[in-house]
Amino acid sequence: MKVSKNSPGTSLLDYPRPSVAADTAVLTVAEGSVCVLLVQRQEADQHGKWALPGTFLRERETLADAVLRCLREKAGISGRVPRQLQVFDEPGRDDRGWVLSVAHVVVVPLAALEEALKSDGVRLASVAGEPELIAGLPYGHADIVAKAVEWLQAAYKEVPDPGKLLDEPFTLRDLRELHEAVAGATLMRDTFRRFMEPKLKGTGQMSDGTRGRPSRLWVRGKA
Repeated sequence: MKVSKNSPGTSLLDYPRPSVAADTAVLTVAEGSVCVLLVQRQEADQHGKWALPGTFLRERETLADAVLRCLREKAGISGRVPRQLQVFDEPGRDDRGWVLSVAHVVVVPLAALEEALKSDGVRLASVAGEPELIAGLPYGHADIVAKAVEWLQAAYKEVPDPGKLLDEPFTLRDLRELHEAVAGATLMRDTFRRFMEPKLKGTGQMSDGTRGRPSRLWVRGKA
């Protein structure tokens, strides 16, 4: 009689086990474009090539701890709380073997990345402006970037600057230009104002007018 592999006597060691990677898309906006942070690989495999910050899960380590360790050690980033994005499990996505990638995403203001970007092994890549670089990322990282940007755009459709990329207070023009950068498209000024104003709190102050006429200053309202 044929014995099922799912029989009570089967050990977990009887099943093939993939390696588990934790890869993170660190997103920001710079010069009017959504950018992703890349690190230059120091490992023998793909040495010198740009990739997302990523690491393999260690024994008895949580995914959250692996992500934080990787960002700290490879990109010099700490104090952030990435969110899990999606599991990428295509069998041939990594030429090193069978690797599942649990992708994460975190949105970070450009100013908070200044220290990290002082390293020669860390850079920002414009998602729209450097498509060849993004498409050539190893280990299926281009798919992770695409999914992370899709998530970011969806988030910014409903809420004023949920990633807190703008310093407060800001003008509606500042906010609209940020949302246009994320959307990759021009947004109708009056439609944007009517949708966003109820979700903001006025400060009662005006801008100094360095970019034209003085404008009202706002802060993000409570979600």
